[in-house]
Amino acid sequence: MSEEHAGSTTHFGYREVEESEKARLVGAVFSSVASRYDLMNDLMSGGLHRAWKALAMKIAAARPGEQVLDLAGGTGDLAAALAQRVGPQGHVVLSDINGAMLGVGRDRLIDKGLFDNVGPVQADAERLPFPDNSFDLITIGFGLRNVTHKDRALKAMRQALKPGGRCLVLEFSQPRSAAFRRLYDAYSFNVVPKLGRFVAKDEASYQYLVESIRKHPDQEGLKALMEDAGLERVDYWNLTGGIVAVHRGYKL
Repeated sequence: MSEEHAGSTTHFGYREVEESEKARLVGAVFSSVASRYDLMNDLMSGGLHRAWKALAMKIAAARPGEQVLDLAGGTGDLAAALAQRVGPQGHVVLSDINGAMLGVGRDRLIDKGLFDNVGPVQADAERLPFPDNSFDLITIGFGLRNVTHKDRALKAMRQALKPGGRCLVLEFSQPRSAAFRRLYDAYSFNVVPKLGRFVAKDEASYQYLVESIRKHPDQEGLKALMEDAGLERVDYWNLTGGIVAVHRGYKL
C-alpha cells in the first residue's frame, strides 16, 4: 500500500494524525517557538547544544570551496559555522520548511556578516528543489525527527549529493545507560514542557518536542534507515551518553 493512501496516519509526538496533517502541525509548532528557539535550547540543554553542534561540525569537516546544504537549518547555527568553513569560494544553502524559522536564521546570518556566501531556500526535505549531484555536504540538525517520511528525506539527500559527498545527521537519540535514561525521561517530561510554558509561552509545543524524540529511531535504527536510502560507510558517534548522536554516511 502506498504511503500516500487516503487515511494513512503517522505520529505527531504520541498522537496519531493523518499524514497530510503532520507537516501543518509541525509547522505550527516551529512558527510558535521561532523567536525564542535558541533561548529555549540553551535552557533545556544547559548550553550543551552548542557543544553538540561544534562536535558535529568537526565530524562534517566542511572544506574551503565546498557546496553545502543545511536542511531544517532553523535559526542558522550550523549554517553560520559552515559558511565560515567553506569560505568565500564556497556556498551554503540555508533551508527550512518553516518560513518563520528561516526568517530568524536569515536575519541572524546577516547580523553576523555571514550572508555573502549563504542563500536561504524554503524547502521540504522530502522534495528537495535542487539538481542531482549538487552538494559536497548535506547537514540536518535536530530536524529529521520532524519529517513525516524520513526514508524519503534521506533518499532525497543522497540524490542531491555529489558522488563522494557526505550526509550528516545531528539528532536526539537514546541514552545508552538504563539508569541515565530514567533520569533523562524524568527531566524531559517534567521540566521541559514547564520551561516551554514560562519562557516560550507554549507548553504544548515543547510537550510535542519531547515526545517526538521518543518516536525517533535509536542509533542503530537511524543507521539502518540511512543505509536503506543508499548511503554507505554509515557510522555514528554518541554524545552526552547517547542523548544525542551524530550519524554520517557517504554517497559512493
